[in-house]
This record gives sequence, C-alpha cells and structure tokens, in this order.
Amino acid sequence: MPRLWARIIMRHRIERQGTVDCRYEDVDEALTELCRDFDIPRPIWLDKHRREYDEFRRTRFLPEHFMEEVPFQRLEIEYLDDDDRPPRSSDPRNQFDGY
Repeated sequence: MPRLWARIIMRHRIERQGTVDCRYEDVDEALTELCRDFDIPRPIWLDKHRREYDEFRRTRFLPEHFMEEVPFQRLEIEYLDDDDRPPRSSDPRNQFDGY
C-alpha cells in the first residue's frame, strides 16, 4: 500500500514522524491529514515542492513555507511505494550502469 511519510526535524533529529495511506497524485489530501495529526499548520505548496516531489518522490518545507510560526527546522515528506513507482530523476548522473 503506498504511503506518505512525514518527519518533523529539529536540530538534525526526527522529533516526530507519521505515515498515511496515499496515492501518488493525492499528496495534498495526505499532507493535510498529516499536518492535522501533527497539529501544525499546512505549508504552502510551491512549484519548487511539486518539482522535487515529481522528480525525487520527496520534498521539504522550511519555516518560511508556513503562514504561521512553527517550532521546528523543517518538515520532510516522502512518498513510499514498492510497486508502480514513478520514474526517478532523468539526470544521467543518477544512472548507475553495472556497478
């Protein structure tokens, strides 16, 4: 079952983490649910976040991506799925041939 994993990071440590069921294209709903569970405001979803999510299946939100003040250094989300994963980065530096 695909899931969205979220981590609240403070001083380079995971302070809190959680997962919710999520289809790849339903990240907005899953992020809203995770923020409700963590009792934090929902971050602003910028084009930068969409690009990172589409290319790497993960992104991070810094305090400046929230409308309210937050007591942590960053919120990271990552899409977890063993099956039917979208293609990873097309950057040739990420292609590992026969190593």
